[in-house]
Amino acid sequence: MIVTFKSKAAGDVIMFGDVAQQLMKTMGKDADAKGIITPEQLPAAITALKSVIEAGRSQSTESAVDEEKESQVSPMARNVTMAQRAVPLLELLEWSLKKNTPVTWGA
Repeated sequence: MIVTFKSKAAGDVIMFGDVAQQLMKTMGKDADAKGIITPEQLPAAITALKSVIEAGRSQSTESAVDEEKESQVSPMARNVTMAQRAVPLLELLEWSLKKNTPVTWGA
């Protein structure tokens, strides 16, 4: 399943369903096929995503041994963290907040 987050403030953000559902839950939203983050809900959703990103960054900083091993792996073979996956959605939410417009997903 693919989930497309849409806003009039910026381009669409497309994610695999399992990642999108995890991020929706992080933002306090039901992981339904359709949904909306209203302009009033955007600040809380942004804060929630920033916490996921910071947690991911602190985990990667703590594991220097893993970084050394990963530096030997081809960039195409490296895992993409949840923090990295959250960044495009965070940017969409921030643009939407600036333009005071909702973010939606689903048909």
